[in-house]
Amino acid sequence: MTEGVSRPTLEAVAARAGVSRATVSRVVNGGDGVREPLAERVRQAVAELGYVPNQAARSLVTKRHDAVAVVIAEPETRVFTDPFFALQLRGISKELTAHDNQLVLLLTEGRDDHARVARYLAGGHVDGALVFSLHLDDPLPGLIHDAGVPTVFGGRPHWGDQVAGSTRPTGEDPGVVYVDCDNRGGARAAVRHLVGLGRTRVAHLTGALDQTSAVDRLDGYRDVMAEVPGGNDPRLVVESDFTPAGGERAMRGLLDRCPDVDAVFAANDLTALGALRVLRASGRRVPEDVAVIGFDDMLPVAMEADPPLTTVRQEIEEMGRLMARLLLRGLAGGRDRTGTTVASAPAGGVILPTTLIRRASA
Repeated sequence: MTEGVSRPTLEAVAARAGVSRATVSRVVNGGDGVREPLAERVRQAVAELGYVPNQAARSLVTKRHDAVAVVIAEPETRVFTDPFFALQLRGISKELTAHDNQLVLLLTEGRDDHARVARYLAGGHVDGALVFSLHLDDPLPGLIHDAGVPTVFGGRPHWGDQVAGSTRPTGEDPGVVYVDCDNRGGARAAVRHLVGLGRTRVAHLTGALDQTSAVDRLDGYRDVMAEVPGGNDPRLVVESDFTPAGGERAMRGLLDRCPDVDAVFAANDLTALGALRVLRASGRRVPEDVAVIGFDDMLPVAMEADPPLTTVRQEIEEMGRLMARLLLRGLAGGRDRTGTTVASAPAGGVILPTTLIRRASA
């Protein structure tokens, strides 16, 4: 067992820079009131000595932990197999790293995990939380609210949907900050494209309907199909769950009940992949017999589909970055520890646009 090497101290940095210990502390902890020439001398001394601030001591001074919890309300088997989560986590990680913050990943398998996550957040281990993939019966929003942790949500929240007499738009809460894409508008664009191709039996394989993204995409599908003769046929809507296996099951059920279907709008790319497999196995050609459109534009999934998938692009990685950026702005309210000037996060939702990406499947 080797003997540990002594670490440079705050006093050593102060001596090297020729300033007081208090000045070093202010610079290291991102405080104001230090002239730039002195601050630069401190930063140079820190680099030369290899000084690493003690996180526990810094937290006492700054009241910050420089750590953010990312809470995904899905089991690990889903999180680590669905590329959507990898893309969103990459965006979050990039933004947190750029501002010298750590990412703490928390997943939920069931009710016991909800209580565990709530205890962790209430224990003061992190400065805030980024929460996404919530379900309608999910207790996490209430638990997080009770923990008093600043939070940004990924996806339109649902808890304002059934508020009687509310004058706010569906799902809006003036105290909630969230980031989402234009799910309804993207779905409309996809279905309009299919109708524009001359398809008359356009079906929808939904996502999990206990999530607002799936509900919004179903609403967008219905907006367009309401104007199509025979478009209100309930048999053309089959519930799925955002997975390839769910897409296969839904597509089989659709062919059983509507063998004359000539187009499919799938709630996401993975559902579309499952649908493509079933169509191929049934002898139907894509797009000649049945046109297929997905949602997400997850690469390389959409490009490597057979045929390459026409889909609705949402900027998944950018949504993750924006979630983290809004949280950090709200936490800082001035300058963060990297010296970047930030502003307070606005309450309300940020909706990013979607784009129809045309490939061979439709």
